[in-house]
Amino acid sequence: MTTVSCQPELRTWSHVWRYVLVLAITGLAWFEVVQWQWDNQRWWFWLDFALGVLSLVLLAWRRSHPVAIATVINALTFVSWSSGGAATLALVSLATRRRWREIIPVGLLSLVSGLALESMNPVSQDSFAFAVPFIVLIIGVSIGWGMYIGSRRELLATLRGRADTAESEQAARVAQARTAERARIAREMHDVLAHRISLVTMHAGALTYRTDLSADDMRATAAVIQESSHQALVELRDVLGLLRDGPGDATPERPQPSAVDLPDLIAEGLKSGMRIETTELGSLDGIPETLGRTLYRIVQECLTNARKHAPNTLVKIDVGGNPHDGLSVNVSNPLMIGASDQGVPESGLGLIGLAERVDLVGGRLSHRITPEREFIVKAWLPWPA
Repeated sequence: MTTVSCQPELRTWSHVWRYVLVLAITGLAWFEVVQWQWDNQRWWFWLDFALGVLSLVLLAWRRSHPVAIATVINALTFVSWSSGGAATLALVSLATRRRWREIIPVGLLSLVSGLALESMNPVSQDSFAFAVPFIVLIIGVSIGWGMYIGSRRELLATLRGRADTAESEQAARVAQARTAERARIAREMHDVLAHRISLVTMHAGALTYRTDLSADDMRATAAVIQESSHQALVELRDVLGLLRDGPGDATPERPQPSAVDLPDLIAEGLKSGMRIETTELGSLDGIPETLGRTLYRIVQECLTNARKHAPNTLVKIDVGGNPHDGLSVNVSNPLMIGASDQGVPESGLGLIGLAERVDLVGGRLSHRITPEREFIVKAWLPWPA
């Protein structure tokens, strides 16, 4: 089995408890022999102690050189009981890599060194019939625990990678939605401004031939207005065409809807079978054209969402405002429990596009789900004088 190492960075506390555990294992492995070494062969005590300290120092490189460190420390246990704790941690750390070609040789070395050390134990009363299974059990538990830790680390790393990928994809979708919304607004700008400038060109052209209005200077000025307006129209189409994805997007579209088209939009929804309840809309003629288009798009997107995600529910639309307070629109509908979209993804990009559009005109948009399971979209748009 070959896997990629997913070892996380260890904090101070992680290092501390690992070394405390190593010292505890060392104490359990050495306590039977340490008194005999001190009383009978003190040089062996100091050698054992020195090798134990060396093994503790070598543990600092167990992650950068796992195979070499595990091999050296387990080799030290041929003559050193105090290296037992460090050898166990080195073996566990190596096993977290989950590579059998590394684990098997070091595991066999650990078994041989453990049996060799036990054969030199001057105070042991146990036979090899007990020592061998006990050593094998310790080595097996160490390797199993290390492989479990490595598997868990790999799983967490995979989940983190998937989460990062999902966030990146969502950010890309959001950016794409904003770009698409800006492109659609650019098309609306093209159509509206083309209409306005066409009128200016037409009237300015008429002034050129109105000889009864004034003298040659006015005629010359009107000619300049005509030429400049026409050139502005051509350049505007060229510049806005660069903002679109496809060459066909530069083709003028039908006139964009405004606030006065809102009743037709609601009537179309009612005709399609939706349940819509509106307040008294009042006169929509005085709403500026840019503001009216944004209002229309907000209501249109809310009706679309309700039709996709909560069909057959009652949609309430409340529109009101004045030049002093601005224009406000509230759209709400109950959420259907267990409703599915019949293949329509719940991307939320329509609301992202609305937020972008509302932000561009200086307004505010919010949406939320109430405790009563009702989805509400609120928007406020400034009404320029």
